[in-house]
Amino acid sequence: MSITHATETATTPTARIFSSDNAAGTSPEIVEAMAAVSTGPALPYGADDGTATVRRALGEIFERDVDVVLVSTGTAANALSLAALTPPWGSVLCHRESHINNDECGAPEFYTAGAKLVPLGGADAKIDPDELRTAARHKAGDVHSVEPSVVSVTQATETGAVHTLDEIRTLGSIAREAGLRLHMDGARFAGAVTALGCTPAELTWRAGVDLLSFGATKNGTMTAEAIVVFDRSLTPELAFRAKRAGQLTSKMRFQAAQLDAYLRDGLWLRNAAHAGAMAARLQEGLKAVSGVEMLGAADANIVFCRLPQRITEGLLAEGFAFYHDRWEPGVVRFVTSFATTEQDVDHLVRAAARHAA
Repeated sequence: MSITHATETATTPTARIFSSDNAAGTSPEIVEAMAAVSTGPALPYGADDGTATVRRALGEIFERDVDVVLVSTGTAANALSLAALTPPWGSVLCHRESHINNDECGAPEFYTAGAKLVPLGGADAKIDPDELRTAARHKAGDVHSVEPSVVSVTQATETGAVHTLDEIRTLGSIAREAGLRLHMDGARFAGAVTALGCTPAELTWRAGVDLLSFGATKNGTMTAEAIVVFDRSLTPELAFRAKRAGQLTSKMRFQAAQLDAYLRDGLWLRNAAHAGAMAARLQEGLKAVSGVEMLGAADANIVFCRLPQRITEGLLAEGFAFYHDRWEPGVVRFVTSFATTEQDVDHLVRAAARHAA
């Protein structure tokens, strides 16, 4: 990894950070909501009115009764979800470029008490359906091997691509036919919803999703994520697992306040739409820069491209932060957020053009 988070924070002006949407701050509405609940007492451990409000709001968004487990990180949401779906002798079928496979330090294996991640291929970090069909039945029932148990799909993917409704339905159908459960890592779920223009229900439980890691931190909250439970028979186990993992927050009203403000009046969708628009603007601007080769589509808020070394070095020298050479030589990733401005994007494009000359 070429740039560490510590370096970005210490030396890089905020407007020049394109390494991650985690670098963005918190939406003002969410800060105000946290301040509002800080005055006076409330029942602890999720028994507060705010947590119940968030549960109802997510039920309305997903058009059905759901249970909700609030946690502090996306890694916790993914790992606890997979632990509730997978026995220790099971396997999680995922894309080789998925976050759970590359960026969670073995947390899924730890919380499942040893279940194995089985990485699969596919373009744009989407699981190839034919590979999934094969893997879903590979050595099923063989006590000498791990048992295929769950499919984990990332929406949007680590390359910024968005699974279409048909693609999710296909993967869900393959999972159901093989008797597997379906988990969705929705760290950038809001971006996928806005990109597709579909309903959250269509993109999840109506396509066969059992558990959703409902991402929010990358899109405007501070320390709040949610596991949305569509198969409510899983809720009791998830509750115990969350407590055992140190994720049952005593003052949960502060997480609930964040998500309440995040969901209220469509803030979550507005933030995601803005981040996506900034990525599209960046992609269009970079297309006009000599020597830049765009890689894939910026469906959500991630732009991959190949830059000449002189442009990469010039941007880094000016203090721009982005990941480079992590995937292969010359390939860089830019990520926009709800806080990225048109001026930020245009500044980066102009700088790239100067160093291309």
